[in-house]
Amino acid sequence: MAAPLHIEYESLGDPSHPAIVLIMGLGMQLTAWPDSFCHKLVARGYRVVRFDNRDCGLSGRAPGKKRANLLLAMAASALGLPVRTPYTLEDMAGDAVGLMDRLGIAQAHIVGASMGGMIAQVLTAKFPQRALSLTSIMSSSGNRRVSKPTRPARKILLSRPADPKDTDSVIDYMVQMFGVIGSPAYPASTDELRRRLGQSIRRAYTPAGTARQLLAIIASGDRRKLLRTIKAPTLVIHGAADPLVPLAAGRDTAQNIPGAELLVIDGMGHDFPDELMPRLAQVIADHCDHSTVPGKVAA
Repeated sequence: MAAPLHIEYESLGDPSHPAIVLIMGLGMQLTAWPDSFCHKLVARGYRVVRFDNRDCGLSGRAPGKKRANLLLAMAASALGLPVRTPYTLEDMAGDAVGLMDRLGIAQAHIVGASMGGMIAQVLTAKFPQRALSLTSIMSSSGNRRVSKPTRPARKILLSRPADPKDTDSVIDYMVQMFGVIGSPAYPASTDELRRRLGQSIRRAYTPAGTARQLLAIIASGDRRKLLRTIKAPTLVIHGAADPLVPLAAGRDTAQNIPGAELLVIDGMGHDFPDELMPRLAQVIADHCDHSTVPGKVAA
């Protein structure tokens, strides 16, 4: 049996308070959850746990050095063939549950963004006794028919920096990427983007890990059948202007989770603009408040 991976995490707020576990998206580190957002959730009376997914940030890497063949994986998936991958979204959900065990958290409100939303969906379905509620942000059900990115978004996602070994080149690429997938109504300044992304890249930069995470997404396929088993109160949040995971994917996710509520945010793309953090923190905290019943254990 493989040795357990190290998972890097931060815990904010009073450990005795109800927990919110934040799961970030493809290639993004725990620092991608804005501090202002986390602190607003803490101010609402929650313990907030954010962490680096495996193969990202300061968490452990998948064993082996074989490079992910994404084109072959996409072709296999399109033909309904198995996709070879070192781990799955269910394994990544297991990482989050293992972290909860390590921190003594029996149950938590599960919040995920993009790939993190997919992991959160799997966690809530596969470990229903651990999830008080689910919030799925800018994510999908795996239904390919409604999850196709725009051509510019697909192109930038599958491209690479001019010089992957040069920090400035990587920052240039990331700035370009967020210029394509970011929120058109809430554009971040180039200087601010460079500052934030520079801090993230200097903390860790793992393109091979990101490719393996993408393999896990491709291998997971269509999860609509799984989503229909979710019983936890669910909030689906999606930007109306998301070019990477279109709004149709958010609508499809909500339609396939029984009783799910859909919140569409005008002008929001595939990022977390500062201007929207107060609203997002408020609606998520409200959802968690309404989903917490003292003494209740999720069925």
